[in-house]
Amino acid sequence: MWTSAKAPSLAELETIAHDILARLPKTFRDLCAGVVIRVEDFPTEEILDEMGAESEFDLLGLFQGTGLPYQSDSDIARLPNLIWLYRRPILDYWAEHDEALGRIVRHVLIHEIGHHFGLSDEDMAAIEASAD
Repeated sequence: MWTSAKAPSLAELETIAHDILARLPKTFRDLCAGVVIRVEDFPTEEILDEMGAESEFDLLGLFQGTGLPYQSDSDIARLPNLIWLYRRPILDYWAEHDEALGRIVRHVLIHEIGHHFGLSDEDMAAIEASAD
């Protein structure tokens, strides 16, 4: 069975994330319009330094942009909000825990979308619990 198993590629992990997003509640998805999901193997050195990470495996995901509570119609044009998922740290976490890869990706995605909404960790936990 395991002789043909392999870790998902960057593109496959991005597809998994988009599939998970599509299954979240519509009101939640509607507020994510314009948010771009990107997958990279690791965060950049600049991001690691900015976040105070000790290792490139410390970050599973990251929200970059202006969260909804901080946006205004009078804002000047800005770059799109991005959600980064970091493939290698996610796979490392998956290998070390008894959890399905899809659940891990969903957790990271909901957490980073929560930053887009300006939500607390408790709010994000409630949203994730309702998505089960």
